[in-house]
Amino acid sequence: MEAHEQDPYPDVTAAGGLVAALRQEAEARGRDIGLPAHAAEAVGMETRRGYLSVDTAGGERRFRLRTSIPDFGWDIGGTGDLGALVDAIAAWREGVPLDALKARFDFLDLDAFTRALAAGEPTATQWAGLLSSAYYRPQRNLLRRLHADEVLRNAFPTMTHRAVRLRVDPMDHTSRQVLVEEADGGRYSVVRVGVPGAEWTEVSGDRLITSLRTALDEDRPE
Repeated sequence: MEAHEQDPYPDVTAAGGLVAALRQEAEARGRDIGLPAHAAEAVGMETRRGYLSVDTAGGERRFRLRTSIPDFGWDIGGTGDLGALVDAIAAWREGVPLDALKARFDFLDLDAFTRALAAGEPTATQWAGLLSSAYYRPQRNLLRRLHADEVLRNAFPTMTHRAVRLRVDPMDHTSRQVLVEEADGGRYSVVRVGVPGAEWTEVSGDRLITSLRTALDEDRPE
């Protein structure tokens, strides 16, 4: 009889799964990798550079790392060293600059990710998709007006019901963001997202762009 193939992940098996193995390794190394307390099977962590996920390759020992936001994702490397993986995740979450991350962790492959950011992605692709969407035709005039502004077109757009949501950083779900929707009579309703007590404010069409720029200005105090 053929011998059973050797398990490339004995530590993961012994821990009871990948989530448990990552959690144990992080605790042993004193690292905060942001695994939710309730996580049992899905391995994913919210960061300011997207949603970081880990899975295992089949047939070899390789922990694969990926960062993503809805509809966009990048594979950013892999390693067989669980400890090094934990260190890299912790450094990523701490906001260590990408060039420093690449120099420290040679298993990270950040070229595609950094090229995308440098080229204005995923923001440019997101704008193009919304502007050409038949589903969002009722909001197309508003989308075109926002995109025509040289500052606002750099914000990442999504749709929330009838409102356009603009976010400063496409990869950081906690960055400044604002909702805007068309009201009656050429007026618009605007609200800052994530600000306690913030309420919808009606603004005139000639003040819309200025209001949105101000709301998204990260140098302004809350």
